[in-house]
Amino acid sequence: MDPKLGRVAASLLAVLLLLDGGMFSSPSPPPAPLEKVFQYIDLHQDEFVQMLKEWVAIESDSVQPMPHFRQELFRMMAVAVDMLQRLGAHVASVDMGSQQLPDGQSLPIPPVILAELGNDPTKATVCFYGHLDVQPADRADGWLTDPYMLTEVDGKLYGRGATDNKGPVLAWINAVSAFRALEQDLPVNIKFIIEGMEEAGSVALEELMEKEKDRFFSGVDYIVISDNLWISQRKPAITYGTRGNSYFTVEVKCRDQDFHSGTFGGILHESMADLVALLGSLVDSSGHILVPGIYDEVAPVTEEEINTYKAIDLDLEEYRNSSQVAKFLFDTKEEILMHLWRYPSLSIHGIEGAFDEPGAKTVIPGRVIGKFSIRLVPHMNVSMVEKQVTRHLEDVFSKRNSSNKMVVSMALGLHPWIANINNTQYIAAKRAIRTVFGTDPDMIRDGSTIPIAKMFQEIVHKSVVMIPLGAVDDGEHSQNEKINRWNYIEGTKVFAAFFFEMAQLH
Repeated sequence: MDPKLGRVAASLLAVLLLLDGGMFSSPSPPPAPLEKVFQYIDLHQDEFVQMLKEWVAIESDSVQPMPHFRQELFRMMAVAVDMLQRLGAHVASVDMGSQQLPDGQSLPIPPVILAELGNDPTKATVCFYGHLDVQPADRADGWLTDPYMLTEVDGKLYGRGATDNKGPVLAWINAVSAFRALEQDLPVNIKFIIEGMEEAGSVALEELMEKEKDRFFSGVDYIVISDNLWISQRKPAITYGTRGNSYFTVEVKCRDQDFHSGTFGGILHESMADLVALLGSLVDSSGHILVPGIYDEVAPVTEEEINTYKAIDLDLEEYRNSSQVAKFLFDTKEEILMHLWRYPSLSIHGIEGAFDEPGAKTVIPGRVIGKFSIRLVPHMNVSMVEKQVTRHLEDVFSKRNSSNKMVVSMALGLHPWIANINNTQYIAAKRAIRTVFGTDPDMIRDGSTIPIAKMFQEIVHKSVVMIPLGAVDDGEHSQNEKINRWNYIEGTKVFAAFFFEMAQLH
């Protein structure tokens, strides 16, 4: 059998397996302009996988501040520029300057790609954001394969960046290339903003967006991000909200040096005891945050919202087993989703300065720093949360009558993001997903923080939609990250259908 036809047969088999599960109805035949595009994507899927293999092979790690990885990042961005130019895009590679690190060294920031395809004033202009940097990965960390060698096993494409975010960026480019190869007119004008520092906090990106809001972004009508996952292994999703994040440190200091517990134990206020009491005052055993006033500004629950949770495909037993958790705090799907997405949560992350090595060291730390964060939801305000947390910890500390010094600091403050799911691009995305998968998507939020969405909303003042391609078990940031071939190829079709639906609705 021809290898390409074999891959098409495998793709069709995957669809049949899903249909057999009773979740999806059979997709309707795509509109005529899309039929040839879909056929092209199926017949060229091996080429698309090979492109992903070449991209994964570039060790574009932005987290580890080492010259080798920065060189790889620059190479990654150059490869993307070349691919976009070959599609006929007008591409600008914007110099982002240098990054000053705490140890005094300076490293160059990889350029941000601003690319444009088409400028027809009668068409909608859709801007896609993606990033090509990745989290650190090493075979010794527990990978079953070389993280920088894309390896296919049972239809799963393993490799660092496969799902976060090289696969989705390529899927968007592949969708464009299908129209180009067939000499079909693109249904929409397309713009790309692609960066190489997302995993390191999108260094200098906000300043660039401010500069370009009246230039590159001036003609943009809609913004699409594909940098997250479905909540299911099988059912597609559209994401319309994310939580924000306030990250705190609380330092308790007696002196700079540690103490011997035999010499000083029992005669002083121990900094660790103070800190444990402070951290223990933040949240109870049911996950309820104990900071006074913290829930006052949380958006009220609507009936429409509750119905959205009811419609979501989530097998609680499968979710618990895959998470390797004995028991969640809540028993129903709706409660779990609401506490993941629309209620704040407080997590304690660690203690700096404490003895944490194996063995029995009888030390009293002289200075310790506790670290915790609060995931924020609409309509919580970052500065108000900072005041509430600081006031609470000061009150708790004062009641201990400790002679130690306490300092509370908010190290990070990122706002939550939520969109109107009735906007045009959400309707278009739903239609595109139904065309490809034969089902309506889960409408989900993301419990983590994706700052770029709020940044676009506040700077560019345009609606943002997140169209994830990866399945819930893709393992972004962890060992054995993967994207299913089926998700990658069918996701490419979703983007092609999205272009078509945007043209119909605009």
